[in-house]
Amino acid sequence: MASWAEVRQQAGELAGAVEERFTARKHHTIATLRANGAPRISGIEVQFQADEVTIGSMLGAVKARDLQRDPRFALHSATVDPPDDPTAWPGEAKLAGRVVETDGGGDAHVWRLDLTEVVLTRIDAEGQALEITSWHEGRGVQRRRRS
Repeated sequence: MASWAEVRQQAGELAGAVEERFTARKHHTIATLRANGAPRISGIEVQFQADEVTIGSMLGAVKARDLQRDPRFALHSATVDPPDDPTAWPGEAKLAGRVVETDGGGDAHVWRLDLTEVVLTRIDAEGQALEITSWHEGRGVQRRRRS
């Protein structure tokens, strides 16, 4: 697992673009696992600090219980419809890994994200292909194109 500081060190350009996608809007989507293993999708807010990314929720929320039982998550940035010029689409970002609960001050749950995957998806500069740039723990940065 990697901290946000480690991702920024290993993949600075990608980390900057991903952080931009998550800070452009307030509400995002997180996937957690229910007790029976089925996925649950919930809304969530994300905070980026210099060294870490955190999320929070109300005490006792079902997503909080999911994360306490199984810390694995997938987090997706808010998206917007592509404009007429596809190269102007800002793209979307994803983070995945495990959470570590920190002290939320008693009135909320707060988790630090330990990351295994960071992904940015957007349209290439020519508007011809989908460009997927990713960082995975142990593999570094990779870029793929889909026409």
